[in-house]
Amino acid sequence: MKDSARYIKIVEWSEEDQCYVGSSPGLFIAGCHGDDEESVFHELCSIVEETISIYKADGKELPPATSGKGFANVA
Repeated sequence: MKDSARYIKIVEWSEEDQCYVGSSPGLFIAGCHGDDEESVFHELCSIVEETISIYKADGKELPPATSGKGFANVA
């Protein structure tokens, strides 16, 4: 499993900003934004990968995983 799969990625509409905002709790909040939901998600995935690379390059331990921790609402 890739390290990036250990972190949830959320893209949601912001009424205040009138755009989609992407974040990855545990790594960063509001990392990217834009008008197209799919484009924001792809950018978000790239930012997650880059953030993990920076942690590793700096010799820092990755934050605790957030996937599978009940962040998503299940109907």
